[in-house]
Amino acid sequence: MTSRERILSALAHKEPDRIPVDLGSATVTGISAIAYNRLKKELSIDKPTRVFDVVQQLANVDLEVIDLFGVDALDINRIAAETGEWYDVELPDGSMAQYTGWYRPVKDRDGSWYTTDNEGTILSRRAAGAPFFDQMFFPWENGYPENINDLPKALKKISWVVHSHASNLNMAELREKLIALKAATGKALVMSGGVKLAELGFFVRRMDNMLTDLMTEEPKMSQMLDLMVDMHLAGLEKKCAALGDIVDVIRFGDDLGMTSGPLMDPDTFRKHFKPRYKILCDYVKKNTGMKIFMHSCGSVKQFIPDFIEVGIDILNPVQTNCHDMDPVNLKMEFGREIVFWGGGVDTASVLSGAKPEEVRRDVLKRCEIFSKDGGFVFAPIHNILSEVPPQNIIAAYNAVREFNGEM
Repeated sequence: MTSRERILSALAHKEPDRIPVDLGSATVTGISAIAYNRLKKELSIDKPTRVFDVVQQLANVDLEVIDLFGVDALDINRIAAETGEWYDVELPDGSMAQYTGWYRPVKDRDGSWYTTDNEGTILSRRAAGAPFFDQMFFPWENGYPENINDLPKALKKISWVVHSHASNLNMAELREKLIALKAATGKALVMSGGVKLAELGFFVRRMDNMLTDLMTEEPKMSQMLDLMVDMHLAGLEKKCAALGDIVDVIRFGDDLGMTSGPLMDPDTFRKHFKPRYKILCDYVKKNTGMKIFMHSCGSVKQFIPDFIEVGIDILNPVQTNCHDMDPVNLKMEFGREIVFWGGGVDTASVLSGAKPEEVRRDVLKRCEIFSKDGGFVFAPIHNILSEVPPQNIIAAYNAVREFNGEM
C-alpha cells in the first residue's frame, strides 16, 4: 500500500498492510522544536529547524525524518514552512531554530518574550526558559460587548488566531503545490479546518467565564456561537471548494475534557454545541469526501456517541490517562464507528520519563489493542514535549515498526 492507501484503509475500518503512522501531520500530533533538535542530533540530521506553529513552538518535521519513521500523513502547512523568509533564533535550551519573517517576538527585561498587535496590546508571552507562548489577552474577558457582531474584531486580538501560520500562496498556487506534493510522496494530506466553538469561546471570554456563560449568559453566548458557525462555514466554503478533492482529512478541534472528567455534562454539550457541529460536519460531508478529525483533549468518552452522530470520523488525541478513557473499553465500544488517531503512547509520563524499553512495551501493548479491524493511526497522545529524550522517540516509532513486522 501507499501511505495514502494505508491511511484511507484505516479510516474505513479495514486493516491495512501495517499500522499507519503520524508525526507532525497536525498541530496536535507534532513535536516541540527543542525536542526535535535533540532528535535530529541523535539521528545525525544537520538541517535548520523551522518553527511553523509559533504559539506551541512546534517544528516542521523534515521529510528525512518522515521517511525514517515511516510517517504516512502530511500537514498541508508544510508548504508554508518550506517557503518565504526565515531567520535564526535561539530556543530556551540554547539550540537554534528559525522563525518565519512575520513573527517578531520582543525580549522583555525579565527574560521573557512577548508579541503585540499593531495597537500595542500584548497578545502572548513566553516566560523565561518556557517552551511555548501563553495567550495573554482575552478580548471579552470583562463581559460581552453591546454588539456581538464585533466578534471578528475581537478575534484579531487573539494570539492563537493572529499567529496561525498561513501560506503566502493563494489558493490556486497552494492547490498546485499540494497536487505535486501528493504525487511525489504518496502521503495522505491533512488540513486544519479552523473549526472551534467552545475553545474559541475560551480564547475570547477566558475559559472560566465561558463555562459560566453556559448557565448564566445563554442568549449572548448563543449569539456568539451562531456567529462562529457562520464564520466557520465561510472558511469551510473556501477550503472545501479549493482543496476538498485533494485533502484527505480536515481537522476540527475543541478541548472538552479534563483529566478527571468532561468540562460539561452531555446535556449541555447537546444543547449548545452538538447541533452547531452537525451543521459544520454536514457541510464538509455534502461538499467533499474528506474525513473529519476531531481533536478533544481529556476525558471525552461521554461525548463520543454524539461525535459519531454528527459525522465526526476520527478522535484525537485519545488521552487514555484520563478518567473513563481506558483503551480496551474505547476500542470495544466505539472501534467500529470512530477512528482512534492517537493514544499510541502517553507523552506526558511514559514518553517523557520512562526508559526506552518501557516505551517499547507501552507502544506494543497499545498497538495490539487499537489495531484490530483497522480504525487506528499511531500517534503519541498529543504533541511530543520539549523534555522528551530522543532515545524514547526513536524507541516509540521503532516499536510500531516491530509490531508491523518491519524489524
